[in-house]
Amino acid sequence: MAIITAVSTWLIPCFLLIVLSVASWKKVPTYELFVEGGKEGVKMAFSLLPFLVGMIVSISILRSSGAIDAMINLIAPVLMTFGVPPEIIPLAFVRPISGTAALGITTELISTHGPDSFIGRLASTMQGSMDTTLYILTVYFGAVGIKKMKYALKVGLLADLVGIITSILIVKMVFG
Repeated sequence: MAIITAVSTWLIPCFLLIVLSVASWKKVPTYELFVEGGKEGVKMAFSLLPFLVGMIVSISILRSSGAIDAMINLIAPVLMTFGVPPEIIPLAFVRPISGTAALGITTELISTHGPDSFIGRLASTMQGSMDTTLYILTVYFGAVGIKKMKYALKVGLLADLVGIITSILIVKMVFG
């Protein structure tokens, strides 16, 4: 355990030191390249800003309108017949949209039901086995100018559905 802690503490600083040492040895202008990369990062952040604002507004509208709660109430009886707790449904809907919102839901589920409960384990497994598909499509595809994302959306949402189903099955098999 002490070895793992030491490695995790020193890995990144040592990596940076090695990169800077090799760059200096090869006479690469490291500081100038660092500043140039920072400039490009700021440009990228400003180009992503409209897409991020659109995503945040969309999520707020869905939450405020009650659309997410309506979908949960519609699906809950069906999933309960398969032994899926309805408390997990908001996480399954929100995770493809926003990683931060999904982390908030996961944290709330774990603090309410406990980390060793079925819901806590399922929430943790779902958090790790799904991706923020709509966020990725909106922000990253928008930033590089990809307009045709129909197939990427279908495959991404299908992968999220597979992640949900697999999470449920694995948690039931291992902990159920």
